[in-house]
Amino acid sequence: MTLSGIICPLLTPFESDGRIARDLWVAHAKSVLDQGAHYLSPFGTTGEALSMTIAERVEAVEWLIASGIPAARLMPGTGMCALGDTTVLTAHAVQSGCAAAMVLPSFFYGATGEAGQARYFSDLIEAVGDDRLRMILYHIPQNSGVPVPPSLVALLAGRFPETVVAYKDSAGQWDNTAAVIAAAPSVAVFPGSETFLVQGLATGAAGCISATVNLNAAGIRAVYDGVREGRDMTEEDAQMKRIRLAVQQAGLIGGMKALLAHRSGDKRWLNLRAPHLDATLAQGLALEAALA
Repeated sequence: MTLSGIICPLLTPFESDGRIARDLWVAHAKSVLDQGAHYLSPFGTTGEALSMTIAERVEAVEWLIASGIPAARLMPGTGMCALGDTTVLTAHAVQSGCAAAMVLPSFFYGATGEAGQARYFSDLIEAVGDDRLRMILYHIPQNSGVPVPPSLVALLAGRFPETVVAYKDSAGQWDNTAAVIAAAPSVAVFPGSETFLVQGLATGAAGCISATVNLNAAGIRAVYDGVREGRDMTEEDAQMKRIRLAVQQAGLIGGMKALLAHRSGDKRWLNLRAPHLDATLAQGLALEAALA
C-alpha cells in the first residue's frame, strides 16, 4: 500500500475537568475530513498525545470509528518511550483496521544511537506480529531529542519492506527530507508542514502531515490536487504559506485552539493539557485578525 495525500494531526479538545470532549472531538474530525483531508492522525504532537494515557488514546480512537469515520482513514500516533506501551497502542491501531500507525523513536535513552533505535523499531514490529501493520516513522528531534536519520529509514525499510512504508519529517529542514527520499525510495515521505508541499511533490514526496490542516484542509488539499494535476498553483501556494506562518506565530496548538474557540463560541477549545498553558480568546482574536 502506498500512502499519499494531506493528513491532519488532529487537535484534541478537552472538557474543563481535563477529559477528552467526545462530541467536539468527533465533530472536528468529521469537519476536517469533509474539508478535504485524506487521512486523520489523532495523537500526534498537535494532539497533545504525550499528555494522555494509553487508555484515553485507545478509547478516543474507538470513538472516531464508532461515529462512522472509517478506520482506514485513521493513522494514530502510537509512539511512547516504553516499548510495551508503544506495542499496546500500535497493536490496537492494527486490530482496529487503521491505515497506519505513526511511531516516534524511543525518546529518553538517546545515547543508544541509531543501533538502539533500529532495535526498538524492529522489536516493536516483531511484538505486534501482524502483517497488516503499516508504520510511519516520525522524525521530530526538536521535541523528542532523538532523530530518525535517512540511514535508519533505509535500514528499516530494507528489513521490513511491507511494514515501514512512510516517514513524517517535522524537523523543518528540507535537506533531511530530500535525503530520506533518496535513501529510501520505497518509503512515502511526508514533510511536516505544507511549506514544503509543492517542493516535495516535485521531488518525490507523498503529500504532507501538517498541524494547520486542522484549520485549512480545503486550501492545502486544493494546492495538493492542483500540483498533481499539473496546474500553476503559485498564488494558492503563497496564500497557504501565509496562513501557515500566521498560525505558527500564534502558537500551533494554543493558537489554533483559540481560533476555533473564537469562531465556534465553544470555550472548551481553550483547554489544553498540562504542561501546556490554556489558550485565551484574545489569542483567537489576534489570529483571526492576522489571517484577515
